[in-house]
Amino acid sequence: MSQFTGSLVIAALMGLAHMASAQASPIIEDEVVVTGKYLFIDQVNALKSPTPIIDVPQSLSIVTADQIASQGFDSLGDIINYIPGVTNTQGEGHRDAVVFRGVRSTADFFLDGVRDDVQYYRGLYNIEQVEVLRGANALLFGRGGTGGLINRVTKKGEIGEQFTGYKTSLDTFGAFGFEIDTNYAASRSSALRLNAIYESLNNHRDFYEGDRIAINPTARFELSSTSIIDVSYEYIDNERFVDRGIPVNDLAGGNGEPIKAFADIVFADPELNTANVKAHILRASLTRSFSENLKGVFNASYSDFDKRYQNFYTQDLIDINTVRLDGYVDTTQRKRFNLSGNLIGEFATGDIEHTIVTGLEYTNTSNNNDRYNPVFSTSGGDREDFTIARPINLSDGVGSTASGEQTILAFSDVNDDTEADLQVLSAFIQDEIALSDKFDIVLGARFDSFDFKVDDLKANASRARKDEKISPRAGLVFKPQENVSIYASYSQSFLPRSGGQFASVSDSTAQLEPDEFKSLEAGLKWDFLPELSFTAAYFQNEQTIDAAPDGAPEDLERRGLEVDGFELQLEGQMNEHLYVRAGYTNLKGKTDFTDAGVAQELPREIPENTFSIWSNYQLTEKFGFGVGATYQDEAFITDLDIGAEPSLHPTLPSFTRFDAAAYYDVREDLRVQVNIENLTDTLYFPSSHSTHQATIGAPVNARFTISGQF
Repeated sequence: MSQFTGSLVIAALMGLAHMASAQASPIIEDEVVVTGKYLFIDQVNALKSPTPIIDVPQSLSIVTADQIASQGFDSLGDIINYIPGVTNTQGEGHRDAVVFRGVRSTADFFLDGVRDDVQYYRGLYNIEQVEVLRGANALLFGRGGTGGLINRVTKKGEIGEQFTGYKTSLDTFGAFGFEIDTNYAASRSSALRLNAIYESLNNHRDFYEGDRIAINPTARFELSSTSIIDVSYEYIDNERFVDRGIPVNDLAGGNGEPIKAFADIVFADPELNTANVKAHILRASLTRSFSENLKGVFNASYSDFDKRYQNFYTQDLIDINTVRLDGYVDTTQRKRFNLSGNLIGEFATGDIEHTIVTGLEYTNTSNNNDRYNPVFSTSGGDREDFTIARPINLSDGVGSTASGEQTILAFSDVNDDTEADLQVLSAFIQDEIALSDKFDIVLGARFDSFDFKVDDLKANASRARKDEKISPRAGLVFKPQENVSIYASYSQSFLPRSGGQFASVSDSTAQLEPDEFKSLEAGLKWDFLPELSFTAAYFQNEQTIDAAPDGAPEDLERRGLEVDGFELQLEGQMNEHLYVRAGYTNLKGKTDFTDAGVAQELPREIPENTFSIWSNYQLTEKFGFGVGATYQDEAFITDLDIGAEPSLHPTLPSFTRFDAAAYYDVREDLRVQVNIENLTDTLYFPSSHSTHQATIGAPVNARFTISGQF
C-alpha cells in the first residue's frame, strides 16, 4: 500500500465523521472530552477512549512528570523499578528492555500511542506522563503488546500560558545535565513550546561516558472551537559506552551467581564498546469534535533512526583466570511512516449506553540491518581468550591474549546484511457497553495485515511472509458502588515470525505461524479515598510458539510459555502530607517443549516475588522528603530444566535496594533537591542478558538538582 492510499484511510474516517454529524460541540479541553468525561490524572491516553482507570478491565500504572521529578528518575528503567508486574532486563547495554509478566520485549514501546520500537534508550525530558499497561494489548496497538506495553505521553503547547522551566543536576559520579521547558502563547489560539536537554553521562563503571542531546519544539493551534492540531519535531543524538556486565561462576564447584570479585572489571574494549543513535521524529495530531457525542483523533508521524552499536562481551568463562570474549558491530537504519485515525462516539440503545472506539491505521517501515563479526589475528575467528585483569588487555582492537600473543582484530566477517520492508494495515472496533450503573461490558476485535519482505544480501535471497490476524478482547466490569469495581478480561495478541525488530526471516521461520499470546485477568479496583486507589489482579498468560528445532519446518514443535501470578498496587495521597506508591507481584512460570524430548523448564528472568514502595512526606510548606525500597527475588538467567540442580544454574541473587530524597522550596519558583540511590551501598545484580553478562548495580550515589520556573 502506498502513502497515498494510507492518506485515503484518514480521509475516509474524517468523511464518515462528517456524515455522522455536522453539529458543533463546545470547546475541546486540553485532552479528551466526550459528553462531560474529561481526561485527567485518573485516565490513560493510551486507551484512546476517555475511560476512568477504575472502569478499565486490566492492570495499569501511571507515573506523572511530578513523580518522575520527585524520585529523580532519568530513564524508563528507573520507573520500572517501582512498577508491579514488570522488571528490567539488560538490553545488552544499549537499549530499553523490559520483562512484562515474564515476557521479554524490546519493541512494546509507544510515544503518544504510536509505536516506537527502535532499540535505544528513551529520555524523559519532554514527557508529561508514562503509562504502563499489563496484559495483551493487541486490540488497540497491534502486534506485540504480549505481556504489556509502555506509552510515553509528551508535553504539548499550552494556549494562554507563558512560562519557562529549567532543571540542572550533578551526581557523585560526575554526570551532569541541563533541561529547559519553555512555553510561549503566540496568540489567543496558538502556543509554541520547546523542551531540550543536554546530558554528560557517567557512572560507577570504568570507561563509561557519553552524552545525550535532544530538542523537541512543538506547536498547538486551536483552529476553531471544535478543532485542535498539535505538531512536533524531535531530534535525538545519543552516544554512550556499552557495558554488558560480568560473568557468572558456572565452573565446577561454582554457585552459578555473578562473581563478586569481578564487580569492578569491565569485560570490554574501552574504545570500541560504543552505541550511537541519531533520530528525527515528526508528529502531527488533529483532534476534532463533530458533535456532542462524536469525536475524532487523527495522527501522522514520520521517524528516521540511524544507529550503530559495537561491543565486546564475555562469551564464556574458561577458568577463574581466563575469559573468552566475543563481539560484533551492528547498524540499523529505520524509516517509518504512520497514519492513524480514531473515532470516539457515544450513543444509547434504550437504557443501554455505548462508548465506541473505532479506527484504522497504516504503517510503512523500511529497515536496513547489517552485522559484522570481528576476526582476531591470533584465532582467525570472532572469539579470543584473555587473562582476567582490570583492565582487560584489549583496547581499540589491539591486545594481548591469555597465551601472551599480540592480537589485532578487524570487523570483517559479514554475519548478516538485510534490507526489509514492512507494511501493516489495521482496523479495530471496541464497544464499552454500560448495561446499568453497575455493569459494563467491553467487547472488541482488531484485524491486522502484516506484510513483511526481506532481501538477504549475504545469501542473495529474498523472503516474504504475510500474516492476517484477528485479535479479540472481552471484559466485564461490576461496580457494586461508585468507588469499587470488580473486573474480568480476556485478550489475545500475536508476534510475527520476524520478531519484534523484523531484521530477518529464514527459509524455515518464513513458513511458521506467528507466536500467539492469550491473557486472562481478574481483579479488584477500590478508590477508598478520593485520591488513594488500591488494585489487586490475578492473571494467566499463555504463549504458543511454532518452532523447527532441526531447521525443517515439517518437524514442528509447539513451545509454550505459561505465566500466572497476582499483583497488588496502592497509589495516592494518604492525607495532605503523605503520598504512597507501593506494589507487589508474585509470578510462577514454566516453559514446555512438548515433542522435542525435553522436560518442562522454569523460565528465565521471572523472579517469584518483587516488591517496591515509595513515599513522600511534606513536613512543612517548604520542606519534604521521600524514602523507598525495591526488592527482587532471585531469578534464573537462562531457562532451567525441571529436575536439574538449581544451585548450579546461572542465577541472579535476590536483593533489596533503598533510596531516598529530600527537597526544599527556596521560594515558589525555585527548588533544591537531593536524591540518594542505594543507601546501604548494597552490591547487587539487577539483570542479565545471558549467562556471562550480569549487570552490576550502582553503589551508593547522590544526585543534586536545582529546578525552577520564571
